[in-house]
Amino acid sequence: MTVSTQVSPRGWMKRFDTKNYVVYVGFVLVFVFFAATQTQYFLTPTNLSNIVIQAAPVTVMAIGIVFVLSAGEIDLSIGSVVALSALTAAVTVRATDQWWLAVLASLAVGAAVGLLNGMFVTLVRLPSFLVTLATMGLVAGLARQLTNLQSVPVTDNTLVWIFGGGELLGIPILVWWTVAAVGIGWALLRQMRYGAHVLAVGNNASAARVSGIKVNRVRVMVLVGSAMTAAVAGLLYAGRLQGARYTLGEADLMTVIAAAIVGGTSLFGGKGSIVGALIGSLLMSMLNNGLVLAGLTVSQQMVARAVIILVAVSFSLRGKKNQ
Repeated sequence: MTVSTQVSPRGWMKRFDTKNYVVYVGFVLVFVFFAATQTQYFLTPTNLSNIVIQAAPVTVMAIGIVFVLSAGEIDLSIGSVVALSALTAAVTVRATDQWWLAVLASLAVGAAVGLLNGMFVTLVRLPSFLVTLATMGLVAGLARQLTNLQSVPVTDNTLVWIFGGGELLGIPILVWWTVAAVGIGWALLRQMRYGAHVLAVGNNASAARVSGIKVNRVRVMVLVGSAMTAAVAGLLYAGRLQGARYTLGEADLMTVIAAAIVGGTSLFGGKGSIVGALIGSLLMSMLNNGLVLAGLTVSQQMVARAVIILVAVSFSLRGKKNQ
């Protein structure tokens, strides 16, 4: 008796999950659209390089958000951390003339905010949405208070070179930061036990706890990691712009979350994609760049980003229902 192993086209389509490739198809379609409609400027090497450079801080934060979402949490405070960490670095380097001390101070801000978020989530058992919403306001207020709403220039050449203005082997330093962040994020999520624990907690926290995973520790670590990637993004902004201001990062929250969920990270936990977050960040940067070249206003760009988030959340909800 012969058993047929042929897979029907319908069965093949079920196994081929198209939702995993939406971001790549979207990236290609948007690229082709702007290449065809903005032929004079879009495809120039300078413009394409600017797309990657402008996406670097968002990419770094999106990788941090991938871990948070994969663990079933959310972090709304990252935009405020960007501003406070950038201002802390600028103020510290102005007072001490030591770039490395400014970097440590900036990272310490991120670690402190992330730890505060993690403690309230795990010890007080408040939802991360409410905790990070509160710390978003707290940190934003501190950023405004730190310099009394004044911009602070960054004149230290070493800090500027390392975090935005330099080149290495003829490639902008921000591209190297993107490569490093993606490499580290991918290794942590896919090659190390930590990533498996994050996904297990996001998929089923109770089962993860029974299997011996320290669930609260994982939750604290992902929130600390997210805040620290926001601090790094603040340094990248400060280095690239050679200055810091309390408005830095205030519009990044929506873009970062969009990049992560469009890239295939589930809004409900248990699934994350580092490469998808990278493509999502580049997609958002390319979209902003193309809309600017097309002459659209900032408000119209915000509408376009909001539509992308709605589409991405729809796919995420649909995927959860089908599980």
